[in-house]
Amino acid sequence: MLLAWRLQMQRHRFFGYTRNRMKTPWKRTAALAAALGTSFVVHATAAELDEPIRPLPTDLKLDSRKVELGRRLFVDTRLSRDDSVSCASCHDFAHGGADPRPRSRGVHGCIGGVNAPSVFNSGLNFRQLWNGSASSLEEFLDRLIQNPKVFDSNWPEVVEKLRQDPALASQFQAIYPDGITGKSVIDATATFTRSLITPSRFDRYLRGDLRAINAEELQGYVKFKSYGCVACHQGVNVGGNMFQKFGVMGNYFAQRGNVANADLGRFAVTQRESDKHVFKVPSLRNVELTAPYFHDGSAPTLEAAVDIMFRYQLGRSAPAEDKALIVKFLKTLTGEQQPRLTAVEPKTIECNQAKLARMANAQGKQ
Repeated sequence: MLLAWRLQMQRHRFFGYTRNRMKTPWKRTAALAAALGTSFVVHATAAELDEPIRPLPTDLKLDSRKVELGRRLFVDTRLSRDDSVSCASCHDFAHGGADPRPRSRGVHGCIGGVNAPSVFNSGLNFRQLWNGSASSLEEFLDRLIQNPKVFDSNWPEVVEKLRQDPALASQFQAIYPDGITGKSVIDATATFTRSLITPSRFDRYLRGDLRAINAEELQGYVKFKSYGCVACHQGVNVGGNMFQKFGVMGNYFAQRGNVANADLGRFAVTQRESDKHVFKVPSLRNVELTAPYFHDGSAPTLEAAVDIMFRYQLGRSAPAEDKALIVKFLKTLTGEQQPRLTAVEPKTIECNQAKLARMANAQGKQ
């Protein structure tokens, strides 16, 4: 009941915010057009809009050398005990930086308890992991190395393997006085992760380009706010800045069944009964690309995820047309330029070199 009351208060605060902000003439026009289902023309302005969702930062001020070194480490399988998986194994850049599998897999084929969320824009989250147990990217990376279901390794072992690579050691030495250490590996990888920012059409809209989204997408945004979705999904990352119970207005887990430890959320961290099934609210940026959804990967499509949110978080129904408009708005949050991994995993390079050597040897014998 307390969580439901808090959500209701969030809605009240948001609607008060909306009423105050709707005094601006062009916004009244936009809202009216959205409500009537009609289009309108407004000349774009350079002024940044005052909305509960904020645009992504444009100047990150990151060390480009560390970014490139971190990019290389992100695909390096030597971080894992059996040299079988890298960060990229569970954070697929072709799927919005998330894992397209319901459960992520680590060393020895171990199946994890949750779906790996997107690494894109994750440096903007207030905490890391679904249960928020890591306070920073650095803490998150440190724990991943030692997690028996992910990399199942330790820093002395990882550092020893990486130091056997002269080119990599030279690259580290040029940036870090101590060369390859656990701390420098974490720092470079975290710096690369923080560079994975994905500005979208909606960011251009928020910065004053009112033609960056169309009339239906704007209607979807208005409904996203009016239904109360924005009570949890707001700020620069459209989420990622608060905790919330999964199932505020209905018992999601009782309906789904087969409750596992991973479903306990924050309870695993705090051991407080009130934190059962409480999770970090995920960012909705690039959500069009990151199926399946939720910590359990239970929703295969964005439409299914929206249905679940209406039922268990908002406790209300909505016409199919409204949900479709919200989905159209959500797709404006897809980065216009998705990050790319230009490096090739070390084991792939080794395999290709071995293959070429065999081919050359075979040709020499002919």
